Amino acid sequence: RRHSFPTRRSSDLSNPRLAAMRSQIRLDMTPDGLRIQIVDEQNRAMFDSGSAYVKPYMRDLLREIGAVLAEVPNRLTLEGHTDAQRFAAGDRGYGNWELSSDRANASRRELVMGGLPDEHVLRVQGLASSQLIEPDDPASPANRRISIIVMNREAEDRILKPTAPTEPEPEPAVKPAAPRRPARPEPDIKPDHWERTA
Repeated sequence: RRHSFPTRRSSDLSNPRLAAMRSQIRLDMTPDGLRIQIVDEQNRAMFDSGSAYVKPYMRDLLREIGAVLAEVPNRLTLEGHTDAQRFAAGDRGYGNWELSSDRANASRRELVMGGLPDEHVLRVQGLASSQLIEPDDPASPANRRISIIVMNREAEDRILKPTAPTEPEPEPAVKPAAPRRPARPEPDIKPDHWERTA
C-alpha cells in the first residue's frame, strides 16, 4: 500500500510517516517541488563544523526518510549546506563548496541505506552558505544541513531535457549577385590631340 505523499500532480503533505517527523523536518513547496529540510528538535547540527560525517542521531532519521521516499516515483535533488564560517583549509582548494557537496553525498548514502533506490537521485549539489536557514545568525550550527527536494515533473524535464541551443539561420541557397563595378570614365583626351602633337 502506497502512502499519501506529494506526487508530480499533488501538493498533499499528509504522509503519516512524515507527519511523525514534524519536529525534526521542515516541509515547504518550491517551484521545483516539495522541499524537506532536516532540523533537529534539540537544535543539534547534522554535521560538526568542517566535517561531512553525518551525526549518528541523524542517520536513523535519514534512513527513515529514505524508506518513505522509496515509495514515491518522483526523482530527488539533494542539496548540502554550510554555515558562513570560512573553512579552515579553504586556502588549499577545499572550501565550503566542496564541503557542502560532500555533505549532500554522505546524506545520499544514508538515504540509500534506508531503502531509497539510487536511481531516484537525479542531482547532488553543494550550495555552501548561499541559502542559510538562519540568515540572522550565519554562523549558527543549524545552517549545517541538507535539503531534499522531491521534484515535480516540470523540474525533472528541465534537467533531463535541456532546451537545445538556438542554431544559426542557414545561408540562402542563392547568394545575391555582387554589385557591378561602375564603368571606367573615358579619358578626357581627343584623338586629334595625338595627331597635332605627333
